[in-house]
Amino acid sequence: MTLKIRIDDSGAPYEQVRAQISELARSGAIPVGYKLPTVRGLAEELGLAANTVAKAYRALESDGVIETRGRNGTFVAAAGDAAEREAASAAQAYAERAHRLGLSESAALSAARDALRAAYA
Repeated sequence: MTLKIRIDDSGAPYEQVRAQISELARSGAIPVGYKLPTVRGLAEELGLAANTVAKAYRALESDGVIETRGRNGTFVAAAGDAAEREAASAAQAYAERAHRLGLSESAALSAARDALRAAYA
């Protein structure tokens, strides 16, 4: 696994670590079950503070991309499944909220499409 951190980049170093590992996992470049370096090991390799890498790992775990197995280490999770489950849960919550607000199905779909277009633009 090779990561490149650009200090002059506008993105925070932890966000660069998070985004690169996430992309590697989602693309399959690092497979499900791959053991990631320790926080300290990756921090030394990248020339970053351990807290920076730890913050990225926490965000990745929250996103369902990686999982920590105690003393056994940190591994790439079945991210696609976790991401799809989380998206389905968020969609369900949105649908329930839109219905409670009295929106028609077409109005709710239109709002969702607008939000997706804005997010993916």
